[in-house]
Amino acid sequence: MNVLRVSKWTIALFVLPCLLIYVCFVFVPILVNLYSGLLDWNGIGESSFVGLKNFHTMLFVDPLFWPAVRRTIVFAIVSMCIQIPIALFIAIVLNRFVKKPNFLVSAYFLPAILSVVVIGQLWKTIYNPASMGGMLNQVLEMIGLASWQQAWLTDPSIAMYSLYVVALWQYLGYHTLIQFTGIQNIPSDIYEAAKIDGAEGLKADWHITLPMNIPIIKISIVLAFIGSLQSFDLIMVMTGGGPAHATDVLAMHMYNMSFASMKYGYGSSIATFLVVVCLVATAVINFVFNRLERKYS
Repeated sequence: MNVLRVSKWTIALFVLPCLLIYVCFVFVPILVNLYSGLLDWNGIGESSFVGLKNFHTMLFVDPLFWPAVRRTIVFAIVSMCIQIPIALFIAIVLNRFVKKPNFLVSAYFLPAILSVVVIGQLWKTIYNPASMGGMLNQVLEMIGLASWQQAWLTDPSIAMYSLYVVALWQYLGYHTLIQFTGIQNIPSDIYEAAKIDGAEGLKADWHITLPMNIPIIKISIVLAFIGSLQSFDLIMVMTGGGPAHATDVLAMHMYNMSFASMKYGYGSSIATFLVVVCLVATAVINFVFNRLERKYS
């Protein structure tokens, strides 16, 4: 077997352009944002250096910050704990019982490629009151459950739960595709050997599918968790953070502070906090799943 020998300088030369692009479009903006968080600045006029004042205000003064953090974390956990198991279950069912599942997988994936504005307007129509043509409330009335009708997006106690449903619907097919691809890459010989030993069905899934699909599950969990931490567009379209800040998440609060209130420096401090949370969450997820991979490898 011939081994291609390439000098380290040659490898560095080919890697350098991508590395420079990554640094310019990822690390430099993060550093600029961190510096902006140390300024009292409206984003247009002159700025003044205030040190850690914005971070102190964010952590100890702002009454909307910690509720937004709680909603963001809960949103991410709900997305991770509901989307991924359901997507994995659907992928297993499609792989085992459907002979030509590609059409169904593509159909499930369709909401993930739709415009967020389209999805938001669609679900706003579904959630509308029955008098305004809201499909959900009309269906509840038709089947005799009129008492279950709600102001789904204008009631502060349930507005966030309504958004959970939309996010689940939007990205379920996306994670189903990822899990389905991972399951199909598991060699069928392993299942045949397990069947001879009496392991099939749920037992085979527990001892074969789950352990061998851990790297793919990790990818889905990272994407779901980090994506939910950064959620903004769907909430902006459907509720704008309302009613009464009931659906304000960190990204929404950052937008309101930076552009609606013209406190760009303070908004940058919130963005810095969000970046730190994303990095910590990614590190924790990688640590947990690396241990699982070593355990089942």
